[in-house]
Amino acid sequence: MGKMGFLVGFGAGYVLGAKAGTERYDQLRRLYDNLSASPAVRQARGKAKDAATSGLGSAKDAASGSVAKVRDAVKRDDGDHSGLTVAPPPT
Repeated sequence: MGKMGFLVGFGAGYVLGAKAGTERYDQLRRLYDNLSASPAVRQARGKAKDAATSGLGSAKDAASGSVAKVRDAVKRDDGDHSGLTVAPPPT
């Protein structure tokens, strides 16, 4: 009787849980659809996209400037590394 009661309880819980899960999923899906159709959300999404695009452009410009500075510094290097030494091999 113990195993049978467990299986009946498990089956009932599974069926009720699956139904509740489906209903909750449908409810959340409707909420998402309503929010994504909202003009305020669409406007905020557009502003966020514009801000990200602007930030990406600024980052590209900053990176290009830094690369140019490093390139110029390397070109100016006259090759005199007299202050640098190599450590002797370990004994």
